[in-house]
Amino acid sequence: MDAALLLLRLVLVGVFGVAGVTKLADLAGSRTAMRSFGLPEPLVAPAGIALPLAELAFAVLLLPRATAWWGALGGLVLLLAFIAGIGYNLWKGRTPDCHCFGQIYSEPIGRSTVIRNGVLALLAAVLVAQGSNRQGYSLFAWMNDLSAVQGMLLAVQLLMLGAILFGGWLLFHLLQQNGRLLLRIEALETGGMAQPGMLDKGRPEKPAAGLPIGSEAPSFDLAGLDGETVTLDVLLDAGKPIVLLFTDPGCGPCNTLMPEIGRWQQEFADISTIAIVSRGAREANLVKATEHGLTRVLVQRAHEVATAYHSLPTPSAVLIRPDGTIGSGSVLGPEAIRSLIAEVTSQPVPNRPGKANGQAVLPVRPVSRIGQRAPGIALPDLDGKQVSLGDFASQQRLVLFWNPGCGFCARMLNDLRAWEVNPPPEAPRLLVVSTGTVEANRALGLRATVLLDQGFATGRAFGASGTPSAVLIDADGKIASDVATGAPAVLTLAGANAASAA
Repeated sequence: MDAALLLLRLVLVGVFGVAGVTKLADLAGSRTAMRSFGLPEPLVAPAGIALPLAELAFAVLLLPRATAWWGALGGLVLLLAFIAGIGYNLWKGRTPDCHCFGQIYSEPIGRSTVIRNGVLALLAAVLVAQGSNRQGYSLFAWMNDLSAVQGMLLAVQLLMLGAILFGGWLLFHLLQQNGRLLLRIEALETGGMAQPGMLDKGRPEKPAAGLPIGSEAPSFDLAGLDGETVTLDVLLDAGKPIVLLFTDPGCGPCNTLMPEIGRWQQEFADISTIAIVSRGAREANLVKATEHGLTRVLVQRAHEVATAYHSLPTPSAVLIRPDGTIGSGSVLGPEAIRSLIAEVTSQPVPNRPGKANGQAVLPVRPVSRIGQRAPGIALPDLDGKQVSLGDFASQQRLVLFWNPGCGFCARMLNDLRAWEVNPPPEAPRLLVVSTGTVEANRALGLRATVLLDQGFATGRAFGASGTPSAVLIDADGKIASDVATGAPAVLTLAGANAASAA
């Protein structure tokens, strides 16, 4: 019995010790976790430091037999607080990352998180129930009783055990990452694209990736960003085809696609339901949704829904017919998703049994608006002053749509600065419409006026689908070019206009 109690203490020492050290090594992540769990902002910073220090203190107290009971009691209280906080967030439909072991291990909370903390709380409760005088062998006395040979053997065994555990953890994560890469490579090699005519043609065969066309779509039950619960049946009630988009807040190609997704959800709302299935913390997804005007953003705990649909890589998408069956293969990548959306929105919408539904057809986007009056702009600049497009009357303008967090924007920033320093003859005046914070946009070091539009509404009004993109406005306030997307096209648009004017 004494040996078993000592073992329980050592298990808790290891858990609390690793948790405390890893959290201290990632204080920014600890503060983010506190904020995600709903802690008031004034308490976030102190709690982010106090929690790992408390975990280390309880680990130290559990080592000597004389203080082990107090360490077990403190650990039990802490674990019960964890369980209460996790349970409350799950009840509210939120699944923030637990940040249990800092950057070593962190995942969205769920049933497994509750069970893990419950088991550890049970171990601590056993020690507390034994009383302060019955905490097993004294670790230090037991180690002193060992001979030199036994001590060396114990040290070797502990090192081997640590190496085995670390190797197993590393192998698990490598296999997991390798699996994701293989899925992505397989999808790319087999096309991963929505091919013309592949949708709703009654083909029985299985596509290159995803579930068989015509099979029943797996049901799901996910939390939305407002705390509501959304199921597949709820989405199907609209009687329209559903495009499920699988994304991740940390996925670069996903973030590039977000402005287009926001526009699709608005433009194609009459004939299709476009829903986003993401993962990660609710707060991270809420930032993306707010920035790009997204709706129907659902958060899975890990990858359970993506796994059920065979759509693990991101960004990927799948079509669900109005009758609840699979209507396309799983397509991977922005271009494949654009092709899928284009075909879905240009085909007749099939009726769902019992639902009245038209045969609507909607084009993907206008081909050109050249010669039309430019949409109005009334946005704050970096000093908070309201600026409109009319303030630049009698001047040709290059309206540049920008995002400081966009990798493609970052790569063209030096070229843009050089263009500002040494513009071509008769170059248009640059006007930047950007998302992000004031500080992030000031750090760009651009000479041009920068206006803030967090929802990308202005970009969508001009027909822009992402960043960086740009359009020319002539001196009369009319659109003078198609929307140029991507750094080369934007820079060419600025230089080409100067050359034609000369």
